[in-house]
Amino acid sequence: MTSEEGARVFQQNQKELFRILNLNKKCDTSKHKVLAVSICPQSLPYFAAKFNLSVNDAARRLCGFLKSLGVHYVFDTTIAADFSILESQREFVQRYQRRNQEEHALPMFASACPGWIRYAERVLTNLVTSHICTAKSPQQIMGSLVKGYFARQQNLSPDKIFHVIVAPCYDKKLEALREDFYTALYNSQEVDCVLTSGEIVQIMEQKNVSMKDMTEVAVDSLFGEIKEGDVVRHDGKRSDGYLEHIFKHAAKELFGMDVKEITYKALKNKDFQEVTLEKDGETVLRFAAAYGFRNIQNLVLKLKKGKFLYHFVEVLACPGGCLNGKGQAQTEDGKPDKALLNQMEEVYAAIPVRLPETNIYVQKMYQDWLEGMDSSKVQETLHTKYSAVNQTASSLDIKW
Repeated sequence: MTSEEGARVFQQNQKELFRILNLNKKCDTSKHKVLAVSICPQSLPYFAAKFNLSVNDAARRLCGFLKSLGVHYVFDTTIAADFSILESQREFVQRYQRRNQEEHALPMFASACPGWIRYAERVLTNLVTSHICTAKSPQQIMGSLVKGYFARQQNLSPDKIFHVIVAPCYDKKLEALREDFYTALYNSQEVDCVLTSGEIVQIMEQKNVSMKDMTEVAVDSLFGEIKEGDVVRHDGKRSDGYLEHIFKHAAKELFGMDVKEITYKALKNKDFQEVTLEKDGETVLRFAAAYGFRNIQNLVLKLKKGKFLYHFVEVLACPGGCLNGKGQAQTEDGKPDKALLNQMEEVYAAIPVRLPETNIYVQKMYQDWLEGMDSSKVQETLHTKYSAVNQTASSLDIKW
């Protein structure tokens, strides 16, 4: 990234959170901010495993801790992932149906991982950017929900809300700075600050408190007085499960087949796996999950050589997926904490799965807020465009 970007990423830290908290304690109420924190689903297993709690206890105690600091609202970003998955599903089906008319319709690459997106836009450029799904990531959809839908419900201007995301990885800080996630009218980013799960634990250590000592407080929802119930997740072992959801949806929509269970076939390593759908002796869908840059580079090589067999690839920059984000699954000396990661995977796998299609609030928001599933407002709010970035900085400013 450029040195300017590096400086702006560095500003997203605990001090920025406490700057807003301290601002809210001062007399000039015109400068006060409504402080909202949204927690990624892959962060909760970290808190549960680290403090030996159930994932529901961890969510409620984390909410209690954040509110004890002075945070007004604590949200779960699962609803944003619901929107992102639903939009990705629909886009894949549309791309598949246009595959013979449009050169770049397929393959489609997932767009949820900011590390992968940065690599695609800055390094791979036009080779892959037209293949990236246009659905926003869950983080940025959550930004639209909080600064758009929730702000309107609360009769607040978006710039009056300071929105913090708690996430497993540092790349999310870079994603929050994207120009397409900024509203000039209100001089407001959709996400103002990203803190990693590990940075939240550092705040606890500075305050000399443990999660186990915190009062349980129900997590807020975007819908007034309604509180969130038990934690739910999407299909997928270590991420939001784009591959599984899109695969099952496409099998049903395109081929009339109900897929209940998905069988992964490991290829070169456990972070490069394949899923296929057979019909009448023919392979009609071929999906892959590629985690970590070694596997991403192998995929790109195949694309360059014209030997790319896949219709869809769930691409994640971190080996092991989002649970293994560098902002949480690390020992003090910066190495992967394999024992903790194994615990996190067990916790995550035990969380009940809820299909995005069954979330009644999502369906209601499509109608009431987004003006229908095919509206221009859906495109504006839930989608973006990824394209090759022209480097204006000198090569000395850029550190890959």
